[in-house]
Amino acid sequence: MTDKTDPKTANQMWGGRFAAGPDAIMEAINASISFDRRLYAQDIRGSRAHAAMLAARGIITTKDAEAIGKGLLTVLSEIEGGKFTFQTALEDIHMNVEARLKEIIGEPAGRLHTARSRNDQVATDFRLWVRDQADAAIQGLTALQKALVAQAEAGADWVMPGFTHLQTAQPVTWGHHMLAYVEMFGRDAGRFRDARARMNESPLGAAALAGTGFPIDRHMTARELGFDRPMANSLDAVSDRDFALEFLAAASICAIHLSRFAEELVIWSSAQFRFVTLSDRFSTGSSIMPQKKNPDAAELIRAKIGRILGATVALFTVMKGLPLAYSKDMQEDKEQVFDAADTLMLALAAMEGMVRDLTANRANLEKAAASGFSTATDLADWLVRKAGLPFRDAHHVTGTLVALAEQKGCDLPDLTIAEMTGVHPAITQDVYSVLGVHNSVASRQSYGGTAPDQVRAQVARWKAALG
Repeated sequence: MTDKTDPKTANQMWGGRFAAGPDAIMEAINASISFDRRLYAQDIRGSRAHAAMLAARGIITTKDAEAIGKGLLTVLSEIEGGKFTFQTALEDIHMNVEARLKEIIGEPAGRLHTARSRNDQVATDFRLWVRDQADAAIQGLTALQKALVAQAEAGADWVMPGFTHLQTAQPVTWGHHMLAYVEMFGRDAGRFRDARARMNESPLGAAALAGTGFPIDRHMTARELGFDRPMANSLDAVSDRDFALEFLAAASICAIHLSRFAEELVIWSSAQFRFVTLSDRFSTGSSIMPQKKNPDAAELIRAKIGRILGATVALFTVMKGLPLAYSKDMQEDKEQVFDAADTLMLALAAMEGMVRDLTANRANLEKAAASGFSTATDLADWLVRKAGLPFRDAHHVTGTLVALAEQKGCDLPDLTIAEMTGVHPAITQDVYSVLGVHNSVASRQSYGGTAPDQVRAQVARWKAALG
């Protein structure tokens, strides 16, 4: 295929309405082939389904439909083999494919566009592509969840500090912390599944905006393309981009979760924390400081939310004021979604790799878990259960003991029983049974709690769910 930009060739898409081809500026702003070429597989799939339906309904001959179907497979092979030359003058993927089809099979190619418009064609192509990306995101999330579950299972009873305000709060288990992200990413996968279910309706056959007078069978093409049903309103079919907005919204929330976890990995891998060791595969060195091992992959994942959220805001802005039905503004939908989908999949793959290679430093985690008076709440709870104090009173007694320990430069378990009874006479030797970090986490047996038994139960649940 030659790379000619003959105005006569370009004008064929518009018929006899225009006498001259677009000038260079109009061509540059109008053409989308530089990015919508990514829809080639979906475009060809949709065209083959459309041609088969036209033949089944007697709108074109079986012979022409067979020539179109075979010719489109040839075009697909050329594109996948890198032998196809895209022409900017032909504007978009639809006209590039159709023009090449005409070179291959001749006159029957002109019958392919019967009873459809580029409006319903692009809506179908893009919907198919976004549906594929939703499936890919679910697969990527599942792989990441499995890596996190493996970490949770290995460290179901490893203690570490749980934080609020990035201050030591209460001891938790490593497995419990890992499972928190499994839950988050599970919701993300659910959002992609929900979006996929809603987008699984076919716009094909809506034509430009009003449907068509040809006796087409939209249910047939919907089935062939794996849609649940055709869209019920032709105006909505060509003007809707909710499916792309939902995908971007789900991607943005997922990217926020990835960013939060990436931030923790950055903190945990620092010399000040040393909670985890990242593998060399996902770290870099410094050009000047030989001791450095930088968590660059985590930092880049943390930054990716900016691109994905930016794409979301951009498409919302494009769509916010468009009257029905199709407007050329909607050509600005694809680059945003393409970039967001690429960014999300890269971030998911990188995070999965980091989690699988991650080494948790158990001794450092346990040492940190015991610092910062992390069992103070356990002491207050003991005073409620064993000494019968109202919780507010127990809270005050515990605060006094924390202040005493801080003054003495020790932790709560290091206070003597005499020092404790000096603050409240109801305290007995039994209080030490709840002050150790292992005792603390073991006591958190409520559903969803951090106790190792609860963690193992959740690990089993997720392993069964993820397969």
